[in-house]
Amino acid sequence: MEVAELKKASLKYELKDIYLDITWSKIANRYFGKSCSWLYNKFNGTDGNGGVGDFTYGERIQLRNALLDLSDRIRDSAKNMYV
Repeated sequence: MEVAELKKASLKYELKDIYLDITWSKIANRYFGKSCSWLYNKFNGTDGNGGVGDFTYGERIQLRNALLDLSDRIRDSAKNMYV
């Protein structure tokens, strides 16, 4: 496996526990100001034009921060639920 393929596989692997539970279109729009296809292309290692594309270091940090923010918002919402 090439380094680019390993990076691509590893990011999906790192997110395997939540990958199917997240609405990636909302993450793409809210945190990146981009379309869902842009984010899926990043996950798939393409640039949308048939070329190679991947998350930059800054985009990985931005994605990490987006997931942390979302987790905080979920936790706050759960705590505020009337039960």
